[in-house]
Amino acid sequence: MIRLAALGLSAAILSACAPGAPAGVEKAKLDDAVSRAIGDPGTCVLIGQGGKVAYRYGTNVICGRKLPTCEGSGVQAVSDLLAVAPTSGPPKTASCRSNPEGTRIVAWAAGPVEGSDLVFAAVMEGDEIPPGVIIADKLKTAFARAGLGAK
Repeated sequence: MIRLAALGLSAAILSACAPGAPAGVEKAKLDDAVSRAIGDPGTCVLIGQGGKVAYRYGTNVICGRKLPTCEGSGVQAVSDLLAVAPTSGPPKTASCRSNPEGTRIVAWAAGPVEGSDLVFAAVMEGDEIPPGVIIADKLKTAFARAGLGAK
C-alpha cells in the first residue's frame, strides 16, 4: 500500500513538472491535433514562448535524445533547436540518415507558429519518417486545428 502511494505521488510530481499548453489552448486538443498530424513513438514537438517551453508532445526520453543535426557531424536535442528556432519566415527543416547503417531517418523542423509569438521545434526519428518540410507543413495545420495562432 505504501509503495502504491509512493508511486502515485511520484507520478503526480513528475506530471506537474511537464509543460501544459500555451495560454488559451486546451492541452488535450493540441495533443490530439499533433498526434493526428505526426504522432509516432519517435516524435517530439516543443512549443516555446519567451525562451521557455510552453508545451511538449513526447516523452522526456524521446525529447531528450541527441540526434544528428543533418548539417555536418554534430548532434542536438530538440530543445537545442527550439532555442534557435526562426521567429519569422519559413520554418527551418532538415532530414538525413540517423544511423551508420542508413536504415533510420531523422527529420527536423523549427519555426514560428503562424499568427502568434510562439515558436516550435520538432523531431522525428525512425525507419519511415517524412522529410522535415512535410513535418513543418503538417504541424502548421495541426496548430491551427488546435486553436493556436491566427483565428
